[in-house]
Amino acid sequence: MTSFLPPSERIWWKVPVGKQELVWIGIALVWCLFMFFMMPYWHLYGKQNLSNEAYQTTPAKFQARVDAMVEQFKVGEEAGMPVVRPPAGSDVYMLGRLWQWYPILELQKDQSYRLHLSSMDWQHGFSLQPVNINLQIVPGYEMVLTVTPDQAGEFAVVCNEFCGIGHHTMLGKISVMEN
Repeated sequence: MTSFLPPSERIWWKVPVGKQELVWIGIALVWCLFMFFMMPYWHLYGKQNLSNEAYQTTPAKFQARVDAMVEQFKVGEEAGMPVVRPPAGSDVYMLGRLWQWYPILELQKDQSYRLHLSSMDWQHGFSLQPVNINLQIVPGYEMVLTVTPDQAGEFAVVCNEFCGIGHHTMLGKISVMEN
């Protein structure tokens, strides 16, 4: 039978299902159920998905919180960008704007921080390299995640959402220091 022929006169849903087809439907059902129950397991125990929060904000309010943190915890400058070393357990703010991540953060290894991220202008992507943390950062929303750096070193923050002509230069830095 081809698609050029008219349909047969029988009603397709009354035709009995073949044995091989039932086997494949059963295999697909078992696989779907397995994957469905593995998703919460991967989220809770697999350390593959971030548990984060999102709140509405305005660029002006978020900028004020970033400026207050920079003023309170600034320890120096690097290439004209403030370097901030907040105490362990504190709220840390990082702001995306054309075409930079502001400010540079210095965090302590094995200490937890609540990292707040927002954008001033366009949608940006927050990609922490070489760690697999990827978030979309949108103006008007504040993404909050709890981070506990477990290795010392310098980590690059890369924008992975095209944000204009200077997108390729939008880099930031998070330094993690030994205790």
